[in-house]
Formats: sequence, C-alpha cells, structure tokens
Amino acid sequence: MGAPTERKASTSTQLSESSRTSKLWANGYVLLLTLGAGIGGLLFGYDTGVISGALLYIRDDFREVNESTFLQETIVSMAIAGAIIGAAVGGWVNDRHGRKIATLAADCVFAMGAVLMAAAPNPYVLILGRLFVGFGVGIASLSAPLYIAEASPAEIRGALVSTNVLFITAGQFLSFLINLGFTEVSGTWRWMLGVAGIPAVVQFIVMLYLPESPRWLFQKEKYEEAVAILEKIYPEDQVSYEVQKLTNSVDKELLSDASIGGIRYLDLMKSKEIRLALWAGVGLQVCYFVLDLVTLRILLLPRK
Repeated sequence: MGAPTERKASTSTQLSESSRTSKLWANGYVLLLTLGAGIGGLLFGYDTGVISGALLYIRDDFREVNESTFLQETIVSMAIAGAIIGAAVGGWVNDRHGRKIATLAADCVFAMGAVLMAAAPNPYVLILGRLFVGFGVGIASLSAPLYIAEASPAEIRGALVSTNVLFITAGQFLSFLINLGFTEVSGTWRWMLGVAGIPAVVQFIVMLYLPESPRWLFQKEKYEEAVAILEKIYPEDQVSYEVQKLTNSVDKELLSDASIGGIRYLDLMKSKEIRLALWAGVGLQVCYFVLDLVTLRILLLPRK
C-alpha cells in the first residue's frame, strides 16, 4: 500500500511542476523581458561578424588602409579592445546604476559608434567608432545575461539565459546576410557598419518600457517596485515564496559584505568552489573564442 501511494504522490508532484513550468513559458511578460535584453547579444554577434566583409571595401575607399596591414588589424581589433574596457567597467555600472541603466548606456554608446563608423571621413574616425561600438558591446555582454537571469523564474532560467547566446549566433548570421545585401550598393561598408545602430536603437526604446531587475531593486531597498515586478513574473500563489527567498538571499549577501568589510577578489579565490567555477567559466569562454569560426573568419580575411 505504501509504495503505490508514494508513486501516486511522486506522479502528482511531477505533473504539478510540469504545469507550473508550462504556465511560466506562457507568460508573455517574461518572454518580453528576455527578448528585450537579448538584443544585446545580437549587437555582440553582429559586430563580431560584420567587419570581415566590410574591411574588403574599406580598403578600396582608404588607400592607407589598403597599404597598411597595421591599420587593417587595428580596425578589426579596436572593437575587441573597447569590449575589454566595457566589460571591465560594466560590473561597476550594473551594481551602481542597475541593469536597465547599464543596458541603455550600452545602446547609446553602440549607436554613437555605428554613426561614427558609417560617416567616417578617414580610417582614424572609423577606428574611434569601432572603439565606441566595442565599449557598448562589452557592457551589453555583461548586463544582458545578468538582467535575464535576475528577471527569470528559476524553473526556466537556464533556457532563457541561453537565448543570449542564441542572439549572438543570430547576430553573426545576420551580419553575413547584411554584407551580402549591400555588396552592390553605393557606400557598401558604410551601410554594413551603420546598420548596426538599428538594433541598438530598438533595444533602447524597448528597455525604456521594461522594469529594473527585481534583485537589484531589493538590494537598493526599493521593495514595492520589486514586488510589483515579481507579481508579473510568477503565478499568484508563488509570489510570496519568491519574495521571501529573494529577501533572504539579499540579506545574507549584505550581512556577508558587512562582516568582512567588502569582498576582495583575493578572498574569492580562496574558496575552492568559486575557484573551480571561475576556471570553468573563463575556460569555456577562452575555448569559445579560440575555436569560434567567426573569429577565424575575421583573422583570415580574404585578399583581393
């Protein structure tokens, strides 16, 4: 009698969890938050792929670029340099001003860079534009997955965060289509690089109507705003549990910070669990870029 009863209870629990997960997937608000923030991945992917085709025509317009491999390499790599700087300051911007403001700032910088590139009268303005675009990408590459993770229900968080990678790949694919589409158009590379500003503007407009991350709001003690957002994300019977869980998590984090006078990077490395997670995360990113075919395509640019 005991075994069948346990199996019934287990089956009932699984059906309940499945039903709850289905309701979360059907929540259009959650999907809107994910898609809105995920455009940051599209910017990342597009900027990574578009330069491989654009540089061929940049060499035609600027003789000094055609004659100098150093300038060609600088044009390609300056976006990566900007992304390094953007990623370095992105954490501070996200913590200080919130995920939403960080994303809006990234969009503004990216759009400015796209305009500079499209209107560049010489290679040096083009390089400056690439630096701006890279800076925006660096911030967006951090704020987009962070925003999605903090605004997603735990049951489907992994799947939603992975959409950022999907958008990166889609951006790379889109860049090759755009390159192909503008091959025979007057201005070729200017259109290729300038079009990058469109998704940045779209995301800026969308993000104006989206809320801040509920976790960040809790950290800043804006509880009413955070609860109002959680009520739109979770089913009614789950909101109070999520509020309590988030409150406990933030309180524990603040208590930990106060007890040690702030967290230092060296302290984090002393923890075996965090150290292993860091090596795994960084290692995967290194492998991604080392083995990435788009990166190889950029490095092995065709010569005319």
